[in-house]
Amino acid sequence: MFNTRDGTEGEGCATMLDMTKLTDSEIKAALRDLPGWSLDKGKLHRDYKFADFIHAFGFMTTAALGIEKMNHHPEWFNVYNRVTVDLSTHDSNGITSKDVTLAKLLDATAKKLQ
Repeated sequence: MFNTRDGTEGEGCATMLDMTKLTDSEIKAALRDLPGWSLDKGKLHRDYKFADFIHAFGFMTTAALGIEKMNHHPEWFNVYNRVTVDLSTHDSNGITSKDVTLAKLLDATAKKLQ
């Protein structure tokens, strides 16, 4: 389940509102609600740290189920107990509401494993 820019919920395939590139002020507002996230090279960015490799990999595999339902896939990288995530919507050439929703999903998943 993900929220569209108009506040409604959707599932699976994206609506056109989800694919609309956010403005700079919308991104700044979203970042206020995403502790630990920053803007880096035009993408939402976060580094997660877990107790060990099993927890880091568990985060990725658990999150993958929600990610696949959203049909919105992150750029992520794992080394031992760390997972680095960058989010943007390639079809929109920038950050969209789908990225913000995915960041929230990842945070909720990480919270269970940290």
